[in-house]
Amino acid sequence: MEAAQGRRLSVIASHLRQIPIPPTTTNVSSSIVSPSHCNSSDSEKLRNLEADCVFCKIIRGDAPALKLYEDDTCLCFLDTNPVSPGHCLIIPRSHFPFLVATPPSVVAAMCSKVPYISKAVMKATGSDSFNLLVNNGVDAGQVIFHTHIHIIPRRARDCLWASESLKRHPLKVDKEAMHLVNGIRQELSFVDGFEDNTSKDHGGTTLIGS
Repeated sequence: MEAAQGRRLSVIASHLRQIPIPPTTTNVSSSIVSPSHCNSSDSEKLRNLEADCVFCKIIRGDAPALKLYEDDTCLCFLDTNPVSPGHCLIIPRSHFPFLVATPPSVVAAMCSKVPYISKAVMKATGSDSFNLLVNNGVDAGQVIFHTHIHIIPRRARDCLWASESLKRHPLKVDKEAMHLVNGIRQELSFVDGFEDNTSKDHGGTTLIGS
């Protein structure tokens, strides 16, 4: 539990200015799911992950949560370690460990609720704006391996994101940039169900043609 909370705080610190967060004895949002090392079948491993997943426990009603919204596909509740008042999470009812492992239809259903939930959260908290955040993978700071989207309300001059004070540099359209573009386009061509529209003329403009 302490290790998981430490990882969560470290990723928040990488995005946010340091702010004091009081320790809690119950930390629904910072528990980490341990991978299964048994020799069971894939279906049994999935059942084990779902049984141990704190978000799945919330969905089943086995763990507490302050729910804001729910439907047949997704659920939204307040984060138990918020970085601002109204910080909430949207999760799918089905267990998917990463965003990239979540079916596009489920991601679409989750994202379709963002405008409505975010408006309600901003109005209730008197905030001006909000950030939408997804941590996908360990290196990105994910500690709950059940897909989730953060909605983080913002106020003027709250100075939450340290990156807002960082100087940004224009993209150099050079050989290295084009190598990156071509590499990403090539990988996209292998993604099932992805339609490449970069070569079609829709009246738009690009920095450099392929």
